[in-house]
Amino acid sequence: MAKKLYVGGVPYSSTDADLKAHFETIGPVLSAVIIMDKMTGRSKGFGFVEMENDADADTAVDQLNNTDFQGRKLTVSPARPQERRF
Repeated sequence: MAKKLYVGGVPYSSTDADLKAHFETIGPVLSAVIIMDKMTGRSKGFGFVEMENDADADTAVDQLNNTDFQGRKLTVSPARPQERRF
């Protein structure tokens, strides 16, 4: 079963492909998306990675949290469900 991870501290110059490649060092990645600001089209500095299985996702949290990625320190944790906005 796939597990989604929150990834903070992503460099503003990074691409989805960069993020995916970084997490593929741990295991297969289903998707990697950096969240973009709708108004400016620039990165918001965080994203989400969906790992193919839970064990790889847990390993990614353990091994990649607080590590350097393109000059910035990543925050990696299990993603929480999106809250409803009114």
